[in-house]
Amino acid sequence: MNMHVKGTNTQVSILLVEDDDGDAKAVRRAFAAARISNPIIRLTNGAKALQFLKQETEATPPRRYILLVDVNMPVMNGHEMVAKLRETPELNRSIVFMLTTSDDERDINAAYDNLVAGYILKQTAGRDFLKLMEMLGAYWRLVEIPDISANCGHI
Repeated sequence: MNMHVKGTNTQVSILLVEDDDGDAKAVRRAFAAARISNPIIRLTNGAKALQFLKQETEATPPRRYILLVDVNMPVMNGHEMVAKLRETPELNRSIVFMLTTSDDERDINAAYDNLVAGYILKQTAGRDFLKLMEMLGAYWRLVEIPDISANCGHI
């Protein structure tokens, strides 16, 4: 199954911002098990993700996407990345889910202060990872995903 934006042929891409290879593989396997074949683009830290989204690399970011962002990463952690994303007018409408091992109340509050759509604990998701991926698939079938390129005059 390939998820598209309602009423269009535009695919929704998953931008996975995750430094751990094992966790990245688990996400890919769960999407495959849920028969969701949308493109998954992996970036290994927040700085690389922002460079990609701001088109500071040779790769072109997708027009519609959902970000799955780890909190604890080298170079730029998830909180710093999402805060910068929210400060960037052409990216501030991005839909972000935090996917992390941290159940620290400060991390949870910081994430929601940055207007994330959800805060998902990997250990909880580990038990029901397939259900989590199915929930994300249902999310973008039901919710209008903004065309991020509409914010950018240069895309």
